[in-house]
Amino acid sequence: MGEIPPDVVEEMQELAVAVPGLNSRYKLLDKIGEGTFSSVYKAEDLTGSVTKSFARHFWVPGERQERRFVALKRIYVTSSPTRIYNELNLLYMLGGSTRVAPLCDALRHQDQVVAVLPWYRHEEFRNFHRDLPIKGIKKYLSELLQALSFVHSKGIIHRDIKPTNFLYNPEIGRGVLVDFGLAEMENSAVRETKHAKDLRSLENYCPCNVNDSVHQQEDLQHHHQPGQSGASKGKPSVVIPSATTPSLVDLTKGYPKYETRRNKRANRAGTRGFRAPEVLMKCSNQSTKIDIWSVGVILLSFLARRFPMFQSLDDTDSLLELCCVFGTKRMKKCAALHGLGFDISGLDGLSAEGHKGGLAGFIQELLHAEVEAGTFPSYSIAFETYEYLVDKSTGDNIAPSTRHHGMEDVANQNLKKYHDEVWSDHYWCFEVLDQCLTLDPHKRSTADELLSSTFFNELVDSDCTEENDDEDDVLIIEK
Repeated sequence: MGEIPPDVVEEMQELAVAVPGLNSRYKLLDKIGEGTFSSVYKAEDLTGSVTKSFARHFWVPGERQERRFVALKRIYVTSSPTRIYNELNLLYMLGGSTRVAPLCDALRHQDQVVAVLPWYRHEEFRNFHRDLPIKGIKKYLSELLQALSFVHSKGIIHRDIKPTNFLYNPEIGRGVLVDFGLAEMENSAVRETKHAKDLRSLENYCPCNVNDSVHQQEDLQHHHQPGQSGASKGKPSVVIPSATTPSLVDLTKGYPKYETRRNKRANRAGTRGFRAPEVLMKCSNQSTKIDIWSVGVILLSFLARRFPMFQSLDDTDSLLELCCVFGTKRMKKCAALHGLGFDISGLDGLSAEGHKGGLAGFIQELLHAEVEAGTFPSYSIAFETYEYLVDKSTGDNIAPSTRHHGMEDVANQNLKKYHDEVWSDHYWCFEVLDQCLTLDPHKRSTADELLSSTFFNELVDSDCTEENDDEDDVLIIEK
């Protein structure tokens, strides 16, 4: 551990004073993270009670006889009491999976609240996203999706899925989902309402929730050919109510432009670049599917070996980025699902049909640019994906059952087997990518559906999911 900056030392000393009794149980060692609503510190569990009670959540068996570390999350006093309670309560509810960081302990003194979680030895995403082979990507996704499967089974939306909130150790192939500060329970009120008149009166009403028979239209994604990757100058016009919105309720006659009773409100929590289309379009009926979209963005970064993938500073530019990939035609249909129009004019380089070759073609173009620029070393694993996409774009049938292109004369059968497995893995991996990045949330796959994909067949679920019976109850300790 390097030298700790003086300001961090002072900060830790101030925390120890602000929460009496903290120093007798935990020794603050360093600051390891900071966000909008909290700071996180690495600490030693002096009594060993937390690390003993939650031993199955600690990754490295060899450390069990040594010092055991925890993460202390100091939630800022500027956070509302409701928000703090919500985060701690959700953490407690999610204590049954080893792929979700549990709430081990919590301390409170006046307005100071500290949550105690396991400390996980992990690697930063930007340090391995360009080097992880396809089977490593498969393991990463499996860990993340199994975490989300557990979270979603509790009716909880994480709302901020991104690499920094999924701590992953590529050496042991284990990951854990953290930071539930923006998480919330999925709202089921709309699903339980049958009549359009009742739907219209709900605060979280959105036309996308009306019976699927009303929204039957061509698949927004399975035949996508996402848009030009070149940057376009300017911005699309704002999303506006559509006169042709397929809905049981005509939104053009007083909603939302002339609505005096209420405005359309929606949660836009999350991190730019990872927000699903329905979040960008302010759909008030958001579901766990927004987390699945974020998983797709992470997978896109893996396959294109580029992070971050989307970098727009606001929601309008984010919609423009999606237009560049998916095309204006599908984005307009996506907007119509939510009772909105989508008008783009005066911009060059945008395609109605989207990028030639879909997501695969988009990734191939990004990889090709790096190959031409020589930014990949000769041994880069990215060439496997690039060669697969080149073969795909030339019209070869690369389905796993028939893929033997160029390998008939290879003497080394082990090499041939490896090559075929890599091509097969890529084939099914791109299927998963399409299922994640589907514009219509109703057609987007769930975590469980993705885990049932052929892509994950060779992996064995090693998760440990059980209730909190074997763990000590978590108490908020007031001094």
